[in-house]
Amino acid sequence: MNRLLDYRFLIPMALLLGLAPFFPKPHLVEKLSMLLAGTLKRPIDIFDLLWHIWPFVLLGCRVFLDLRARKQ
Repeated sequence: MNRLLDYRFLIPMALLLGLAPFFPKPHLVEKLSMLLAGTLKRPIDIFDLLWHIWPFVLLGCRVFLDLRARKQ
């Protein structure tokens, strides 16, 4: 399990899955702009936002845990 949470795996996963498709605009950017505009209403769009944001959340949790462990 620790190998799955290694930075060598998490960073490419966040960049590839989180930002794909890259053209014309990264999907995560499009969904976040829809969320801020208040047009993110369809269930498929909400699922799509969650699908593209979870790698960044996982990476953020890993960074947080590493920084917290470093302080102790």
